[in-house]
Amino acid sequence: MVVTGRAGLLAALGVVFVAVLMPSWGGVGLVVAAVLLVCVVDLLLAGSPRRLQLSREGDTAVRLGERAVVTMLVANPGRRVKGLLRDAWPPSAGVQDPPHKVDLPNGDRRRFVTHLIPTRRGDRHAYRVTIRSIGPLGFAGRQGSHQVPWTVRALPPFNSRKHLPSRLARLRELDGRTALLVRGQGTEFDSLRDYVPGDDVRSIDWRATARRGNVVLRTWRPERDRQVAIVIDSGRMSAGRVGDAPRLDHAMDAALLLAALATRAGDRVSLLACDSEVRADVRRPAPEDVLPSFVNALANVDAELVQTDFRVVVSQVLERLGQRSLVVLLTGLDPAVIEESLLPVIGPLLRRHVVVLASVADPRLAEMELERSDLIEVYGAASAARTRLDRERVTAVLTRAGVTVVDEAPDQIAPALADTYLALKKAGRL
Repeated sequence: MVVTGRAGLLAALGVVFVAVLMPSWGGVGLVVAAVLLVCVVDLLLAGSPRRLQLSREGDTAVRLGERAVVTMLVANPGRRVKGLLRDAWPPSAGVQDPPHKVDLPNGDRRRFVTHLIPTRRGDRHAYRVTIRSIGPLGFAGRQGSHQVPWTVRALPPFNSRKHLPSRLARLRELDGRTALLVRGQGTEFDSLRDYVPGDDVRSIDWRATARRGNVVLRTWRPERDRQVAIVIDSGRMSAGRVGDAPRLDHAMDAALLLAALATRAGDRVSLLACDSEVRADVRRPAPEDVLPSFVNALANVDAELVQTDFRVVVSQVLERLGQRSLVVLLTGLDPAVIEESLLPVIGPLLRRHVVVLASVADPRLAEMELERSDLIEVYGAASAARTRLDRERVTAVLTRAGVTVVDEAPDQIAPALADTYLALKKAGRL
């Protein structure tokens, strides 16, 4: 028997008095009255869960899939409380612990630890703490709840960070910190060296060649302090699942790798997540704050089941960028959306900036094209082939318009986008 609040206690006392005052019940009534009386006594002797003083401390942010630890500090200023404590969180918070056993004498303080492994990005708020105090006889108890606010933010996991060391090594080559130096239009002059067969003849310094008597080349290093705007489409195309996660999550992972690489290259990086309205906006943070600000801004961004308004996207990008910049648009390659919504409005963006469109391809389509053992699979293979041809056609249209297209599987989109950025740096297009 568990009673919550004073109303429940008064109801139990009323039942006892009714049982005692009704002689028609006879011996049964006396037995019921005795049992209820014992329960009431047990309730009166049980410590009050509502008098407990609760507070929290611990982690406020954790990467998705990793463990967060939140500690509950419970102080008891009243009668001894013995029973159970349940720290309630939403299911996606991933609570790992069963209800805690409580035994708090008067004046004592204890810590109770709750382990969380969130299964979804975003803020996870503690619901309430419920404590059940059992009387010394074990027949009845009292129950009360406390609101003890706490929030744990589940951040994007950034699984693609494993590709960062290899791309940084290539960046060091481009940046002239190794023996390899490259030439690109619009880059900084670095030094002179002798001509080697296969070098670009456009890099020959004819005055130095005349002075030295042998062919001499200029070497160049990529320019720094360029602007890189990463734009994530958070509309309905990003809601579809590819592999074990939505397209939006794969796009975020690619964006974080590119942001880390571009920051190390000395470029200024900004972030925009948008569909019919802006969902996240990070403008030119300090280099040391790029990744923290990006993961915090993206933590609560979810795919919205609305059609992305690319007029809004293009206007927002043009408003934020002044000088010539690299604009990376992470979206889908849906032919209807690209041809009807993006291509008619992308012209002003292409005239002023270098545009890269990155899309997450579904590797299941390639598998479906090869499965033709029965009639259903033949139809599926035909549909997959048609989808592939449509994507190739829209890729060709975008390429002719001046857009660099990166269309890769989920596990390859992040490194492929980073390689595209390095290739643009090497060619001097930034």
